[in-house]
Amino acid sequence: MSVAAYARTSYGDHARALKTPRDIEYDVLARITGRIQSELPHQPGKITLALTMALNDNRRLWATFATDLANPENGFPVDLRARLFSLAEFTLKHTTQVLTGRARADVLAEINTAVMRGLRPTGGARP
Repeated sequence: MSVAAYARTSYGDHARALKTPRDIEYDVLARITGRIQSELPHQPGKITLALTMALNDNRRLWATFATDLANPENGFPVDLRARLFSLAEFTLKHTTQVLTGRARADVLAEINTAVMRGLRPTGGARP
C-alpha cells in the first residue's frame, strides 16, 4: 500500500468528519461550478455531454436545496428561505432553457459562485 493510500485510509474518514454541512455544500457547489465553467469555452453555443452532465448534477443539487428549504423544520429565517427558494426555482427553469439552447450556462455558474461567497463570507476563509 502506498503512503498516499495509507493516509487516505487512515485519515480520510476523520477529515470528512471535520467538515460542517456548510463546508460540504460549498465543496459540492465548487465542484459542479468548476465543471460548468470548464465546459463553457470549448464550444460556445453548443451543449457538450460533459456540460449536460454538470447541468444535471447542478439541477439535482438545487432541487435538493429547494426540498430542504420547503421543509417547515428548516432553521433559516422565513425571508431567507423564500429568497433562496426563488433562486432554486429560477435555477431549475434556467437549466431547462440552457439544455434546449435558449439560454447561457454561465448564468448558472455565476449564481453558484454568489452562493459560495455567502457560504464563505470572510473572503474564502473558513469561519
